[in-house]
Amino acid sequence: MSDIKQIPVGVSARHIHLSKEHIRILFGEGAELSELKPLSQPGQFAANETVAVHGPKGSFAKVRILGPARKATQLEVSRTDAFALGLKAPVRESGNIEGTPGIRIVGPAGEVTVEKGVIVAARHIHFHTSDAERWGIADKQLLKVRVGGERGLVFENVIARVSPDFALDMHIDTDEGNAAGVSTGDFGEIIE
Repeated sequence: MSDIKQIPVGVSARHIHLSKEHIRILFGEGAELSELKPLSQPGQFAANETVAVHGPKGSFAKVRILGPARKATQLEVSRTDAFALGLKAPVRESGNIEGTPGIRIVGPAGEVTVEKGVIVAARHIHFHTSDAERWGIADKQLLKVRVGGERGLVFENVIARVSPDFALDMHIDTDEGNAAGVSTGDFGEIIE
């Protein structure tokens, strides 16, 4: 086995995760998300359904919902998106929404304003437990990942997220992908 730690890269555009309650409010009683396409993580999918989000300065129509429903509603945007909305969204791990700005969300059947939940997702790598063990990587460990190409660079502070439910994949946002000239399907290498 080679000791090159090559990681597939996924570039995430703005998207939203909704709670069951907010799906009901936005899409109507009994509504469920329908799958447009599966994502890299088992059981996760991009839904056919979209919503509009409205910040103090701007808005985005047709923000893709990622399913399945989550415990709490969370909008993940790039730093550029946050500026366009007029929000100071902090860089956070998914699910860590305390002290974050809120947003107004509009669906075909209703709207909801959440008091918190807008983040710029911290760059991270999903590791299946077996991949992490093979490479000696611990959950929450901070890594450096080099991407090549015309605008190659090294991403620092990449959070390792380890679970038997994950598939190997690095997630960065569109700002990061554009800065490095990286697209979904490209590869990075974990460097010591």
